[in-house]
Amino acid sequence: MAVSTLQDLLDAGVEGRKILVRCDLNVPLDGSTITDSGRITASLPTLNSLLDAGAALVITAHLGRPKGAADPAFSLAPVAEKLGDELGRYVQLAGDVVGPDARERANGLTDGDVLLVENIRFDPRETSKDPAERAALAAELASLVGEDGAFVSNGFGVVHRAQASVYDIAEVLPAYAGDLVQSEVEVLAGLTGDAERPYAVVLGGSKVSDKLAVIEALAPKVDTLVIGGGMCFTFLAAQGHGVGSSLLQEEMIGTCKDLLDKFGDVITLPVDVVAADGFAADAAHTTVPADAIPDGRMGLDIGPESVALFTEKLSAAKTVFWNGPMGVFEFEAFSAGTRGVAEAIITATRNGAFSVVGGGDSAAAVRTLGLGEENFSHISTGGGASLEYLEGKELPGVTALERSNN
Repeated sequence: MAVSTLQDLLDAGVEGRKILVRCDLNVPLDGSTITDSGRITASLPTLNSLLDAGAALVITAHLGRPKGAADPAFSLAPVAEKLGDELGRYVQLAGDVVGPDARERANGLTDGDVLLVENIRFDPRETSKDPAERAALAAELASLVGEDGAFVSNGFGVVHRAQASVYDIAEVLPAYAGDLVQSEVEVLAGLTGDAERPYAVVLGGSKVSDKLAVIEALAPKVDTLVIGGGMCFTFLAAQGHGVGSSLLQEEMIGTCKDLLDKFGDVITLPVDVVAADGFAADAAHTTVPADAIPDGRMGLDIGPESVALFTEKLSAAKTVFWNGPMGVFEFEAFSAGTRGVAEAIITATRNGAFSVVGGGDSAAAVRTLGLGEENFSHISTGGGASLEYLEGKELPGVTALERSNN
C-alpha cells in the first residue's frame, strides 16, 4: 500500500493543528449500553499518538443505518462517553454533523482536545450516489479543521465504502493511513499473497451468498477450507441431505454443488450438528449426524465430532483465516462449536501459525466467549472490508489514500 502513513504526518508535526480522523466506532448497542467496545479500543493507538503529539482531533464515525436523518436511537452519545473513558480525557459530542454546533466546537479546540461530531450518516450526503453531494459534505468536514488540517483514515471497517468521510475527504485534505488501516491492509495482503503453507480457512456465518466470492477467491490457494455456521446447511443440501428447518438458501444449492465438484478436495463440512426444536436460547436440542437432521428441527451449531474433525484439519496449519461463527454463539447452549474451533485456532497459533480473525461476528465471538484477543495473531475490525479485500475487490477508502497528494 503506497500511501502516506500516520508516522509521516507525525514527522511533519501536528502540534497546534486540527486533524480530522475517520474512525469505525459502529459498536453494537443494547439500548444505550455498548455490548462490545472492540472497535473503540482498536481506534485508540492512532488517536493517542496524535494527541500525545499535540494535535486537536475532530472525529467522524457512524452508528447503524439511520437513513440520512437524525435519529436519537443512533446517536453517538454512548460512544462519546466510552471513548472518553478509554482515552482518559473528555470527548465533546457535537449535536450535529457539520452544523452550527460542530463548527462552534471545532473553532474552540485547543491542543489535546477531542471532538466527536454526531453520526455522520445523519447527513444524507455521506452515502449519496451523487459525487457532487458527497464532495460538498467533504468540503464542510474539511472546514472543521481549517487550512492547516489533515485527514487520517483509521476506520478499516468502512474503507470498502465510497462515502464522503471515507473517500471524498481525501480529495480535500492531505490524507494519511492510520495505524489501524495500515496494519489491516498489510496483514490481509499476506493472506492473498505468498502465505505460509499449510494454509487453512474457516468460514461460518449464515449465508453462502455472503461468502461465495471469498470461497471462490481463496479455495484455489488453500490446503483446507472448513465450513460451519448456517451456511453449511446449503452445502449439506447440495450433497442431497435433508436439513430439516435449518437455514437454507435454496437458490444457492446449485452453486454449492459446483463448489463441491471443483474444490471438494479442500472443503470439509460438519459431520454432526446440534439440532433444536426452535430458535431460542432454551430450545430443546440434541446432537445428530449431519446427514440425518430430523424434519422440523434446525441446526444451530456444529457438533463435537465436527469440532474434532475441524481441529484435526487445523492442527498442522501455518496460516489460518477465520470469518464467521460455527453456530449461534450468543446462546450458551449453541456456543460450543465456535468455542471449540476457536480453541483449535489458538492451539495452532501457539504452535507457530499466523492466525487472522476476520472481524465482524468472529471478533465479537472471541470477546463474548472470553477467549482472549492476545491468543490470535491479528483480529480484524472490518468483516465486510476484510472479505472484499480477500475477494480482490478495490477498496475505495484505500484507493483514495493511494491517490492523495500530500
